[in-house]
Amino acid sequence: MFGSAQPGPVDLLIIGGGINGAGIARDAAGRGLSVMLVEQDDLASHTSSASTKLVHGGLRYLEYYEFRLVREALMERERLLTMAPHIIWPLQFVLPHSKAQRPAWMVRAGLFLYDHLARRERLPASRAVRFCSGPTGMHPASSVLQAHYRRGFTYADCWVEDSRLVVLNAMDAASRGATIRTRTKLISAHPEGAVWEAEIQTAGGGRETVTARALVNAAGPWVGEILSAKPVRNDGKTMRMVKGSHIIVKRLYEGHYAFILQNPDKRIVFAVPYEQDFTLIGTTDIPYTDDPATVTISPEETLYLSESVSRYFRIPVTPAQVVRSYSGVRPLYDDHAKNAAAVTRDYVLDVTGGGSQPALLSVFGGKITTFRKLAEHALEKLLPVMGSEPGKGWTSSIALPGGDMKNADFESYLASIIANHPGFPEKYLHRLVRAYGTRALQILGQAASLADLGEEFGGHLTAAEVDYLVQHEWARTAEDILWRRSKLALHVPAGTREKLTAYLAATHNAAIPANHEMPTG
Repeated sequence: MFGSAQPGPVDLLIIGGGINGAGIARDAAGRGLSVMLVEQDDLASHTSSASTKLVHGGLRYLEYYEFRLVREALMERERLLTMAPHIIWPLQFVLPHSKAQRPAWMVRAGLFLYDHLARRERLPASRAVRFCSGPTGMHPASSVLQAHYRRGFTYADCWVEDSRLVVLNAMDAASRGATIRTRTKLISAHPEGAVWEAEIQTAGGGRETVTARALVNAAGPWVGEILSAKPVRNDGKTMRMVKGSHIIVKRLYEGHYAFILQNPDKRIVFAVPYEQDFTLIGTTDIPYTDDPATVTISPEETLYLSESVSRYFRIPVTPAQVVRSYSGVRPLYDDHAKNAAAVTRDYVLDVTGGGSQPALLSVFGGKITTFRKLAEHALEKLLPVMGSEPGKGWTSSIALPGGDMKNADFESYLASIIANHPGFPEKYLHRLVRAYGTRALQILGQAASLADLGEEFGGHLTAAEVDYLVQHEWARTAEDILWRRSKLALHVPAGTREKLTAYLAATHNAAIPANHEMPTG
């Protein structure tokens, strides 16, 4: 069943279904505001699914004196780990060091700040380590690194399933009354007295008019495009688009730790364990001026990332090893830095209107780790302009859907699921609980084995899971399911996409309204 909300007067019309738009929708709905979010594609279709998939303070940002940003991000890292322990988990990072790099004292000082800028409760402190063959007690990365890397450091940050984080925020927003419209595009918006009149185009091609007290421009790389089409000022704030690309290769090493690698050009590249069987390598920082919807990695970027890892690892990486790549455009606030890598990752919120004019809030910049705080700050700035009291923030202590595990203990919860479902492969249950947390039970139901979950499309993706994704997570296509709601495309056999597409067409398309609003439940 789908919600019956009709276009009409709302407090907030949010443009953009990335992490910032979904986060603002969640916070606003929880404060009692009426909210509609429209996204021209799928949730997290662009930048928010093209990250390095880390919840982190941003160690390298300390070099640019971004202390406020790093401190806020470190505080949020601990909060998010508690809010969503199924899709966020701790990850150790190994930082090899040599005399040709930043001085060791500078790295130690940076790590000391990283450890102490914000309170740490669940993650260990950084430490110095040795890399070389010989006595026991050496870090296992010794077998991966070239022999001349003999010393280094480790510290902790977190991994996040980025596109699922977006979906969970949208789900929570919808559960609190927000209307979420995917495949729905803003065509135009103009002030009509103290409100906005916005024309939107639905997935079916029809057009509707929505009236809103305030417009939230969280369109990511399209934030400037939205502004240029609206008869409002934005105090001269501009966006700078920077392309970040990643490559995926077959797993380069055993062990559940990542590498942070310093390059001669002072840039940082990560090598991260990915989907059990792969290693994720990224990212680049390149100025970008073309259409964000068509961004792709260049051969030069692929070579750069391959060489970055080969500079450190005993077994080199070549472009021929790449099994998948992806690119995203980061919509950064333009602070006029000369180097794209030095452009601030902090966010800037611009609010105009008020009084006799409807309010407009535009989001410039930001990073996944600080999305919750960005949303909180956005409403603190926007609501007074709308003539309302902001009220108290509430999102820091409420788990995201599926994250309501006792003591935020994923391992204990997984163990209980495995114990209570002996007829299922443990690897399957691990994937299901990692993706859905406590809501995995909605997929498992009363089933005693995989055979009870309906048609299997490959990789243990069953009809029961597909039905759940369509009914609760706005999934509409095979791409939505295999890449954004999961990364099963890396694991399923040939033919899975075609079987899944046929099932969606036969089973679900007729049951989904063209505007694809949120299902109930």
